[in-house]
Amino acid sequence: MMTLRTMILTVVGCSLSACGAVDIPSRNAPFETLPQGYSALANGYESIDSRAPAAEFLPQAITPVVAVDSLGAKDGRVDTGRVGTVPGADMSITKVNVRVPRTLRVSEANRYLPQGDIVWREDPLGDRHAQVQTIVQAALEAGVRPLLGSVEVELDVEVLRFHALTQKARYTTGGVHAIAFTMVLRDAETGEALTPVREIEADLTAYGGRRALVAIAEGRTQKVRITGFLAKVIQQEILHPGTREKRSGGLIQALNKL
Repeated sequence: MMTLRTMILTVVGCSLSACGAVDIPSRNAPFETLPQGYSALANGYESIDSRAPAAEFLPQAITPVVAVDSLGAKDGRVDTGRVGTVPGADMSITKVNVRVPRTLRVSEANRYLPQGDIVWREDPLGDRHAQVQTIVQAALEAGVRPLLGSVEVELDVEVLRFHALTQKARYTTGGVHAIAFTMVLRDAETGEALTPVREIEADLTAYGGRRALVAIAEGRTQKVRITGFLAKVIQQEILHPGTREKRSGGLIQALNKL
């Protein structure tokens, strides 16, 4: 018969064996195995200026609108003496001016929610203000290109916030591309404001983990998705100001704006 001492030694031995079988995490292991067909991954952290915006976010063809402006034009007649009375469909954007103030703080911290106004990692380490300006400029120019109205207008934009994902968030949790800017439309000849200065929030769900890796493999990087999304946002804000449905909130979205 097994003695009490033998039983105790047997239990302790089994416990130690179980502890020894625990997997050791590896920082070099992939976040998750990709599905078959995605064995070769594109580098998600390189300049991709040559890529076109993803088809899912390309702006739609312009259909002239009959609706009057939000400041009180009636019966389809436009009161040109008031700010904001030129319907978007009657405009042709001759120039897009994008400013990214140097006062905006850049964060290079590899945290889930880095503090700062600019978080951008897909271009090489360098002048983040200039990189963001290039992205936003290209996106807005693509968005206003289909506008072929008779009133020549310039679009002035100032970036307030540009949050893409850090490497850590990109390959784990995902998050929100939290982007905000002010916009105003001005007469191309006189510089007179045709619309009030408005603050626009353009928040887009940011892929993380396996979904991010699959998107990169398909060429839908952060830059491609953000560029296409901003193009669509600016077109909607010009044609139908204030009617765009904003992304629903959440804790991550709220923290991204701190």
